[in-house]
Amino acid sequence: MLRQASRLLGRTTTLRGCRSFSSEVPATASEDSTFIELWKKMIPNIEPPKTPSSFMAPRPQTPTSIPTKLTVNFVLPYASELSTAEVDMVIIPATSGQMGVLPGHVPTIAELKPGILSVHEENDVKKYFLSSGFAFIHENSVADIVAVEAVPVDHIDPSLVQKGLAEYTQQLSSATTDLEKAEAQIGVDVHSALNAALTG
Repeated sequence: MLRQASRLLGRTTTLRGCRSFSSEVPATASEDSTFIELWKKMIPNIEPPKTPSSFMAPRPQTPTSIPTKLTVNFVLPYASELSTAEVDMVIIPATSGQMGVLPGHVPTIAELKPGILSVHEENDVKKYFLSSGFAFIHENSVADIVAVEAVPVDHIDPSLVQKGLAEYTQQLSSATTDLEKAEAQIGVDVHSALNAALTG
């Protein structure tokens, strides 16, 4: 079987009659007219069932030009920090590194790590410390940022951060089980990110 793998992988194949996969929602709701016609012939006294596409809202139109503002929705499990806020740029702490998002950004999904979310509106910059979460950047210049926990940077006490960092560093060095090491490492990572946010 492995001997044939290179031959099979090297062969170009074309599939006829197959649709390409797509995650895009259609611009207008559509029905499978063939299915509906067959249903009405076979079972005329019962309405046809709803299909998943009938429940999907039409996708927003893609702008023909790049907007001047980015619309940001920033939510936590218990509150909405920003709702349809029109801003110039956001910088998010993605696991792959700091990611700047401007209007017209390519659609992206990014996992967030502990770090600073910066929201830039002209000369005003709001900074939040995030524990983790996800950012969804849509093609219509809308950014949805969902965080597990967040706090404005100016509400953080630097002395408590230093104290917590020292405690978790000590716990990490004295940990004996994998669970203790993992919990201490999370504490060190979060407090190191908090410390970096306050000093840098």
